[in-house]
Amino acid sequence: MKKRSIIVAAFVGISLVMSGCQKSEEHTQDKVSSSAIEGAVQIVLSDEQILVDGDVISVDEDAAVYAAKDIIFYLADQGISYGEGTKADEHTQAEADAHTVVHITEPGTYEISGILSAGQILVDLGDGAKKDEEAVVTLALNNVNLSCNVAPAILFLNVYECGSNDKEEASMDVDLTAAGANIRLVDDSVNHITGSYVAKIYKSCELSEDGTEVIDSKKLWKFDGAVYSRRSLKIYGDTGILNIAAANEGLSTELHLMIDGGSIHIDSGNDGINVNENKVSVFMMNGGNLDIRVNGSTGEGDGIDSNGWLVVNGGKISASACGTSMDSGVDSELGIHINGGTVVASGNMMDRVEKGGQPHIAFESREGLKGGEIYTIKDKEGNQVTEVVRANDYQILLVSMDDLTEDGNYTLWSKDIKVADGK
Repeated sequence: MKKRSIIVAAFVGISLVMSGCQKSEEHTQDKVSSSAIEGAVQIVLSDEQILVDGDVISVDEDAAVYAAKDIIFYLADQGISYGEGTKADEHTQAEADAHTVVHITEPGTYEISGILSAGQILVDLGDGAKKDEEAVVTLALNNVNLSCNVAPAILFLNVYECGSNDKEEASMDVDLTAAGANIRLVDDSVNHITGSYVAKIYKSCELSEDGTEVIDSKKLWKFDGAVYSRRSLKIYGDTGILNIAAANEGLSTELHLMIDGGSIHIDSGNDGINVNENKVSVFMMNGGNLDIRVNGSTGEGDGIDSNGWLVVNGGKISASACGTSMDSGVDSELGIHINGGTVVASGNMMDRVEKGGQPHIAFESREGLKGGEIYTIKDKEGNQVTEVVRANDYQILLVSMDDLTEDGNYTLWSKDIKVADGK
């Protein structure tokens, strides 16, 4: 068997992104003038002046693309009838007003480049868009450096929904070909997205008689991820790179998420990826590279968390859950199906991987395994299969790749000491 090395360094990659921010910005600024996609609307971000097809962005709300100071955020000091946020989730109006929202209101492809240090890309095609098959938007990221400190940096609010949230019809076999929300990673581009979240804000609420407790409420807004979509989202590309640094969740959708290509690196305070419709949502990986590190800043977080199914057909996934909580590298309510590709996931819990797909190994060490240390997987003959380095401390390690066998009797080693038997 050919020796392989799976050296997982999400924490290194992200730190290089952040520490090299100045170089990244200079590199981005050098490339914003070149268009990669014929026919796309060109949006060039800048703290000084945003351009749309070469002209200064409109402030007219009837324009296809316009700028405004109207970001949705969790306002400070509003009391318990406002929402479920804590002090840590609150922001002042001044913090919010420092951000520029780039509104996209019509279908099409929008090629985005440049630097915006306090802003958001908001896609909102109107209340009727959910059932309109033409309400499709593609954000083509071409060397973007975008930061938002009070909300998601990219937010798909209203576009076409190609899926269904009907639990009776739910299936892991979803087709997102016609997805209304799309992110394309332009070839050879390096894109940096830093984003926050919005805690639950009430549309209405009912208080107890003494006014000290919320006993019933309806949601107005809640956005958990640095990149967030209320509709099914598809991400694709070949050689493009997307780096996401997230205060809470990294990449979140309210229905399905499909990754078809590109390289995505996520450093998040909570779940790296979350698809959150209970017993319906599907996370699907078909190609590309996905590297996730949950950094522990919120005290918890799975690498990938699907409230429905988690399906891997191809590509490479490395997911490191929070090292100090009972979370999983990959977590699914309705089942994990690995049909191809490479999966390396670590955490302190593990959901069962369904049988019948590509072979996988699970190792458990009650004493714990150290992030940053090299561990070796050996087969029953004592031959080294691969080496693994994880970003965080962990107890559970899941590995699946195409040249494993069901009867390999694999073991995990730290130098010359066996630390776990494979299951």
